[in-house]
Parts: sequence; C-alpha cells; structure tokens
Amino acid sequence: MITGPGGSGGPSARRTPPGPPASSFARWTSPQAEGGPTLIVPVGSLEQHGPHLPLDTDSVIAVAAATSAAELLTAGGEYVAVAPVVAYGASGEHQDFAGTVSIGRDVLTAVLIEIGRSVGTWTTRLVFVNAHGGNGAAVRDAVRLLRAESRDVSWVAAGVPGGDAHAGHVETSMMLHLRPASVHMDRAVRGTGGAIEQLLPALREGGVRAVSPTGVLGDPRTADAQDGARLCGLIAHDVADRIRHGCVDDAGLLTAPARETVASPQPPGVPAGSR
Repeated sequence: MITGPGGSGGPSARRTPPGPPASSFARWTSPQAEGGPTLIVPVGSLEQHGPHLPLDTDSVIAVAAATSAAELLTAGGEYVAVAPVVAYGASGEHQDFAGTVSIGRDVLTAVLIEIGRSVGTWTTRLVFVNAHGGNGAAVRDAVRLLRAESRDVSWVAAGVPGGDAHAGHVETSMMLHLRPASVHMDRAVRGTGGAIEQLLPALREGGVRAVSPTGVLGDPRTADAQDGARLCGLIAHDVADRIRHGCVDDAGLLTAPARETVASPQPPGVPAGSR
C-alpha cells in the first residue's frame, strides 16, 4: 500500500471538503492551511543501516507510512496533511559507525515540543509517526509534555510486530519496495540474530557495534520487494486505523482500535533508552 487536548481517547481526523494533496503540504500556501488539518509529522533518523542500506532508511519508511496512511484517511473523507520529515533522530547507539548523525534524546525532544507548540496555533491535531526505535523516549517525552499543555498531540510507531531489529529482512524488504535503487543486495550480510531483549545489556553498554560488527541485527539476505509491499501495506493501514479510531495511552501512543488483537508494533531499530 505504501507507494514510494489531552483526553484518553483519540478523536477522529477532522472531516472537511477535499483540499490540496496531503503529501504536498510543504507546497501549500498559508491560506490553504487555515482549515486546520490533522498534521502528520514523520520522524526518522540519519544513521548506519549496514553495508547495504542507505543512511536515510528510517526517514524513507516514516515518510512512506505517513503518506500512505494520509491517503487512506483522505479517501475516507478526513482532512489531513503530511509535514516534511524530521530527518535527524536520537541515534547514539549507532555513533560508532561512519555516516551516523545523531542529535540525541534531549535535542530531539525539544524539536518535537517546539513543532507541537508552533503548529498548535493553526491546526487542531498533531500526530508523530516514528520509524526509529531509538527515538521512542524523545517522542514520548515530547508528547507527554504537549498533552499536559492541553494540546491534541499523539504518536504512532511505523513498524510490524515481531520483525528483526535493524537493517534485516523487514527494513531491507521495505526499501526494496520503496526505493530499490538505494539497496545494495550484493553487499548484504547476515547480522547478529536472536531476540533483542537478549542483546540489550551489551547494546546499552557499548552500542550496536558491541553486538554486531556490521551494524546489522537480522538477516537481510531473505528480503524481497513483494514482502516489502506487504509489510508497507500492513503499516499504512495500522497507522491510519490508529489515527482514525485509536485511543491515547499514558505515553501518548495511539493504541490499536479495540476490535483489533494485534500487538502494538514497534519501529525497526534499537529500542529507546539504549544510549
């Protein structure tokens, strides 16, 4: 499907007559934004993704998830817009690898807070779509504070339950679907496997390199574009359903609608708080 104020419930995206395309928000004029759309802000990162994936993998996935979810919401009559991606994240666990640019938890938190305060002057609702696990703590901190200020702000993770942690089958398959020219399958190598919970002690102590010399957690060699399209579709529908029908938990996360029994997805990457 993906193609290239503080209550406990999450209100539906606002309905309004059709406006400009949601994904072209940066090209809207100021008067076009006066209707107060639900603003979706993708949050990614710029960090190593092994020898075979580009540094902006998380940002590509965040934008695709937000854009495709917005298309689904717009088709249902909702008034939404997708802002440009927040392209730098909290990636300290990857800092031992060349190419990683991390702004850290505190700075990312501050950036998201200021985005929320700024857009709150003209829009009615803000949703962050996060595609990097290491951003989780910053996103939660920012959303909690904004909701304490009585702003309608929440977040959702762009991920699939049970996927490998970093630059493995899931992310590689999705990138083969989204931007195949950026994927170097001839360089793909099997990384460290096993449950992320077992790797966390060493990872928190020494970063990703301490558990994987290649920076890969999982096996990208099994990736294919068809599975990437399937995974992207699952994420797009999950994000759209949560924005449309989800409730907001204590961390500001939009939970799955009650009729669903699927586990809450997590974005690829090292869980928040690793470094």
